[in-house]
Amino acid sequence: MTSKVKTPTKPQYDESRTMKAVQWYGNKDVRVGEVPMPMLTDPTDAIIKVTASTVCGSDLHVYHNLIPGMSKGCIMGHESVGIVEEIGPEVKNFKKGDRVAISAIAACGKCEYCKRKEWSCCDTTNKSDAQAALYGHNTGALFGFGSSFGGLDGCQAEYVRVVFADTNLFPIPANITDRQAILVTDILCTGYHGTELANVKTGDNVVVFGCGPVGLCAQMWAFYRGAKRVIAVDIDQQRLEFAHKHFGSEIVNSKNVDPVEAVKSLIPGGPDKVIDCVGFRFPDSLLHKVEQTLKLESDSPNIVNSAIMMCRKNGVVTLIGDYTAYTNHFNIGALMEKHLTMNGGQLWPHNYYKLIFEAIANGKVHPTVLLTHDFTFSKFAEAYQQFDNHEAGIIKAFIIPDDLSKSG
Repeated sequence: MTSKVKTPTKPQYDESRTMKAVQWYGNKDVRVGEVPMPMLTDPTDAIIKVTASTVCGSDLHVYHNLIPGMSKGCIMGHESVGIVEEIGPEVKNFKKGDRVAISAIAACGKCEYCKRKEWSCCDTTNKSDAQAALYGHNTGALFGFGSSFGGLDGCQAEYVRVVFADTNLFPIPANITDRQAILVTDILCTGYHGTELANVKTGDNVVVFGCGPVGLCAQMWAFYRGAKRVIAVDIDQQRLEFAHKHFGSEIVNSKNVDPVEAVKSLIPGGPDKVIDCVGFRFPDSLLHKVEQTLKLESDSPNIVNSAIMMCRKNGVVTLIGDYTAYTNHFNIGALMEKHLTMNGGQLWPHNYYKLIFEAIANGKVHPTVLLTHDFTFSKFAEAYQQFDNHEAGIIKAFIIPDDLSKSG
């Protein structure tokens, strides 16, 4: 299947005007620099003046130089909200001055995948040959992830060009603040997507690997959907205690115990659903550390294997933590013999943002508790460092332009 919709044109810039942006220069090297202003390039584009941004766990893959296709100077980030500054002649749903959230996933809205509301599978926005060779097909584009994911400039900037604006901008209701809306661009939708893929329903026992922002959102949404018990697994005791305090999750510190045995003691038959919100970056054995060092594998399977082992027979294992390529020693036999269903994938925010805005406005969920630290734009590199190192109890940063901070 191929799309007849035109792939976004390579961006154009106004070299006479500059803005501040977060740029990638290598492993743990991000800098706030001056770059040319983006211009409307395609008639379906919009330019957004950013009023708030944040750092995502997925950004840390880039931060650690683990995403192919990045080049020095690339603008990072995919979670921002702002105000429409300019629109192309074919943008129909927005006007200058509208408050908007920018979808982390850039979809065209017109290909067969988008028509089926499978937004991260968009057939138009990313034509990376490298990704097609690795995966067999291209996924949709992601802002700020380099040429392997569509080559779109990221959203950690004062201004952002948004392609297919009518599809990838979400209007922010008047009763929703930027502090609330910033979480809808990715993590709230990703956490909800995990519970949707796992089909979490009333009475389910659910295990969530990871107490980072996405894992905490998945736990919140699992309870929202009626889960009977939610067990959080992580190695960070402070984050585990955060999950228990704010969302009511039972907790297992897998740094101290075997998570499979610990969950078995809590739910002897195994949980109905297991959601992996961690992904590929954390090998837990010397064997996998050596294999990754020698480039014999890219992704660690330890969390996936634990999920397979603990899940009840005929249960569901869902992966929303990022995986990039290949892994060794995957327990495929247990997956098949236990009659498990395994699925996963990037978020489909276009399907969930209205539901989430409504749940926030009605007070059914209170996700801004995740925004534990505030920064100004000039301190973006510091925000990356603290988030990466789990310093000072940080869960999620809320980052606003320096001039907004000065204006109070």
